[in-house]
Amino acid sequence: MERHPVILSIAGSDCSGGAGIQADIKTISALGGYAASAITAITIQNTLGVRAVQSIAPDIVRGQIEAVMDDLQPVAIKIGMVNDIQIVRVISDCLQKYSPAYVVYDPVMVSTSGKKLMTDEAIEEIKKELLPLVTLITPNIDEAKVLTGKSIHNIQDMHAVAKMLTDDYHTSILLKGGHLEGDNMCDLLHTSESIYHIYEEKKIDSHNLHGTGCTLSSAIATYLAKGYPMRESIQHAKTYITQAIIAGKELNVGHGNGPLWHF
Repeated sequence: MERHPVILSIAGSDCSGGAGIQADIKTISALGGYAASAITAITIQNTLGVRAVQSIAPDIVRGQIEAVMDDLQPVAIKIGMVNDIQIVRVISDCLQKYSPAYVVYDPVMVSTSGKKLMTDEAIEEIKKELLPLVTLITPNIDEAKVLTGKSIHNIQDMHAVAKMLTDDYHTSILLKGGHLEGDNMCDLLHTSESIYHIYEEKKIDSHNLHGTGCTLSSAIATYLAKGYPMRESIQHAKTYITQAIIAGKELNVGHGNGPLWHF
């Protein structure tokens, strides 16, 4: 009997298909996992931007997670957009109830344009209840600033902030430095065992980058579920997303920030 690891994505729906649950399902499937989902919010969006967000009732979110966990028993969970304080509590309760092997959290807190996507109360609840339960957090520079209050201008700042997050929440951090100045992409892993690793590569010039954060975090969750160690899972996921960006450079989908090509 063929076995594919089950990965549950808990995130928002993107009706245009480039980010959120839709990007997660494409990524997990492309990498040989079995994708299940629990939708936290319905977004009205396309490649030009987000028009509206409607949160799903917390008991419906809980029901989705429990239905999947009870039957499919995922090895890994990827968490994306959670902007409702009650849903934060539901997810935290479920993580404590089921104790999945791996939890990767992509803290979607700030839009590409710099707009904060959740209330201060929800952010505090995430810091208090959710972050201590996850295996890996994958913030970009703006999201790391929301979590710590610290600005990041260079690699030394990345080291300091990653260590601060690891010390505070006893989890591993992949701090994404794609928004730093320069031609190189620099991401920094700081594990819960205080091991650093830097991933460096050239930036790819593309207008189709919608859903990169969702794609990277769900790829990491899939490789962890397949049994790869943390550092290797991130390297494999970064190789995959590089290929997806290159393959999507010439895509003509929508009139704005288009999607990657996940396949």
